[in-house]
Amino acid sequence: MNIMNYETVAFDEQKDALLILDQTKLPAEVKILRLTEQKNIWQAIYLLQVRGAPAIGVAAAFGLYLAAKNIRAATWKEFFPPFHAAKEYLNSARPTAVNLSWALNRMEKIAVDNQKKSVPEIKELLRKEAAAIKAEDIWMCRQIGEHGLTLLKDGDGILTHCNAGQLATSKYGTALAPIHLGRERGMNFKVFCDETRPLLQGVRLSAFELMADGVDTTVICDNMAAQVLKNGWINAVFVGCDRVAANGDACNKIGTSGVAILAKYYGVPFYVLGPTSTIDMSIDKGDEIVIEQRPAEEITEMWYRQRMAPQGVKVYNPAFDVVDHELIAGIVTEYGIARPPFRESLQEIFRKKFLG
Repeated sequence: MNIMNYETVAFDEQKDALLILDQTKLPAEVKILRLTEQKNIWQAIYLLQVRGAPAIGVAAAFGLYLAAKNIRAATWKEFFPPFHAAKEYLNSARPTAVNLSWALNRMEKIAVDNQKKSVPEIKELLRKEAAAIKAEDIWMCRQIGEHGLTLLKDGDGILTHCNAGQLATSKYGTALAPIHLGRERGMNFKVFCDETRPLLQGVRLSAFELMADGVDTTVICDNMAAQVLKNGWINAVFVGCDRVAANGDACNKIGTSGVAILAKYYGVPFYVLGPTSTIDMSIDKGDEIVIEQRPAEEITEMWYRQRMAPQGVKVYNPAFDVVDHELIAGIVTEYGIARPPFRESLQEIFRKKFLG
């Protein structure tokens, strides 16, 4: 069994079901969930059974198509209110990752722009749009990999945090895409995966898929990153992102900010890799990003045979933190690498995107 051969998110058109690789079971068990009900799709996003900003967007798009297909309506005016309600419901599953709202808004635009068409025609257009979102995700990740690979040389040591690999996207990943592409071309890297507490996406997911791809992989606890950097074993830090502000501040899994501070101190370049769909130019800086708060049990009970924290203790469990733009050497997108000053370079990236 090679996890790289599995699709993270897929759609079964014959049985009208969203298929997702349940990431809460990895690496011990490979389980494919077959989802048809909106409440189960919402729960899969919230419980991180599907996770990673791009994969969430793809899952949400197919989920909204399923909702649309089940709406019984003769006219657009009858169709749109329950469709919009389904969109808002799925959007409430997680607040921080911009790809969720981006994909859902893109699907809604299809319905709005084609309101003069018949309801069956609108439903078919929604199916095609969801499939296009997935196809574009694969293309974007490969392009991110190509640009990111220019920052590496054979034999480099790379530190990563959380999981921004194939398991977080449709294929290749974002932060891990250059590594997977490099492996396709016979390159070898030494990758150090932060464990990434409290949900352990680094040790459970990144290490799992990297080893499946034949990458020299070492797992470290989050608090060992400073020592690894001090040892001189790291040539670059590659991380993904869930939302990037217009000034270049990047929101990613909790603990990423600390890694960026350490990398700056030890003179190691810190790169953020993600598609332009995660760049939110409507947000001026990272302070404006809403940070999701997760359940206390993820810290006090998850992964343990018995509760490890005293009963009644207060728990602060933010899912993300924000890396200050001054700590970032570059933001790698499918249209190239943005470098400081980011307000100008990110605008140039979008010019390339819209002008071709």
